[in-house]
Amino acid sequence: MNVTLAEMCNKYPELDVCLPDLEKAFALLKQTYRGGGKLLLCGNGGSASDSEHIVGELMKGFRSKRVLSEAAESAFLAQFPEDGDFLAAHLQGALPAISLVSHSALITAFANDVSAEMIFAQQVYGYGKPGDTLLGLSTSGNSANVKRAMQVAKVQGLHTIGLTGRHGGQMSELCDVTIRVPWDLTPDIQERHLPIYHALCIMLEEEFFPS
Repeated sequence: MNVTLAEMCNKYPELDVCLPDLEKAFALLKQTYRGGGKLLLCGNGGSASDSEHIVGELMKGFRSKRVLSEAAESAFLAQFPEDGDFLAAHLQGALPAISLVSHSALITAFANDVSAEMIFAQQVYGYGKPGDTLLGLSTSGNSANVKRAMQVAKVQGLHTIGLTGRHGGQMSELCDVTIRVPWDLTPDIQERHLPIYHALCIMLEEEFFPS
């Protein structure tokens, strides 16, 4: 077993049942990033905060400094001889990820003018490309706006991953992979979502930015 997953299960033994789906989700995300794609994320309330949290772990160093390659550093020096060293030293390798919960002007305009149910779906339609991945977080698996985003993602050719509670809800029928944590109450589910997405972020960082 992967060391990160073993550590997760040691702390949260009940998440052992999630391992097969977690490994499938990791494979999809690895495929996305190997192909030059990006990750889109959405959720409501605490799950919206989790979407932001995941972006923070992927777009900068998490447990690794993600130092730029010599080729990248040389490119900055060639373009900006005086500032290239500073630029290269203060950038980190990134895994492209966009939280769809943060664009308040777009979200409020679309909710007011068109449909609140479609606030994430519209962004998936605009941002999503074949080979990208959409990760939807919903403790019930039935959040209407997350479900609509998943439907658009399927049409657009995106991979889809759901992070839910025990039953998976309606999202389980729309996701390529659904990671169901074996709990029923929202606080309990959200508490277990964190070690799962931390494990995914650590594994991706080790894959693409080995120390």
